[in-house]
Amino acid sequence: MENETLIRLGVFLGLFILLALLETIVPRRARPVARASRWLTNWGMTIANTLTMRLMAIALPLLAVGAAIDAGRSGIGLFHLVDWPAWFEIILAIVVFDFAIWLQHLITHKIPLLWRLHRVHHSDRDLDVTTAIRFHPLEIALSMIIKIGLVYALGPAAIAIILFEIILNGTAMFNHANIRIPDPLERMVRLILVTPDMHRVHHSVDRREHDSNYGFALSIWDRLFGTYIAQPKLGHDDMTIGLQWQDSGPLKLGWSLWLPFRRK
Repeated sequence: MENETLIRLGVFLGLFILLALLETIVPRRARPVARASRWLTNWGMTIANTLTMRLMAIALPLLAVGAAIDAGRSGIGLFHLVDWPAWFEIILAIVVFDFAIWLQHLITHKIPLLWRLHRVHHSDRDLDVTTAIRFHPLEIALSMIIKIGLVYALGPAAIAIILFEIILNGTAMFNHANIRIPDPLERMVRLILVTPDMHRVHHSVDRREHDSNYGFALSIWDRLFGTYIAQPKLGHDDMTIGLQWQDSGPLKLGWSLWLPFRRK
């Protein structure tokens, strides 16, 4: 478990630094808001999320990876009822979990109570690698509970969950990054993975665009279920990101943490 934490942290920091540098060298859009104030708040959110996970580990010692180890020892889950090759179960588990995250994301946009939590992520007035870590602690806790339930239902190996978490974190940072990818390459990549240009549409203030492109890793789910929009109506340079009614509040950590409980 200790090595798992170090591996995930190393990959996270390495990708974060790489993408942050690329945002400086080849930015996709001009920044409407300075980095300093946004980054301070977004990093504050991820620190709050880390503390939330620590507290959850006290009440629920078996978080996602621990639940996979427990399910393996107890023989719980679908994979323990079949005799598939280990490599196939790992790939299938990653695909199933990616679809589950896509479905959870879509549901958070449709159920008002869940949208109150998720709109903290969408209230960011700009989009860059730090937006990928801007989630309310209550949404992170709820997502972890859903993952634990799915782990016990499926019974995947712990390595599958570790790989999935690394892929999820990595692709989330990638598709939120403010980087310019040459059009031919971007069109090829988005056939499989969600690209920054594809996911940026999802952060538009336009409601139709906002209710599209829910994927984090694989782009297939939005194409398959009819929630795919290729490009924003106003183009990437002129589109507005965030929420229609917001002001400078999202730049403040306290405002962002209290957003789900506001009437507005």
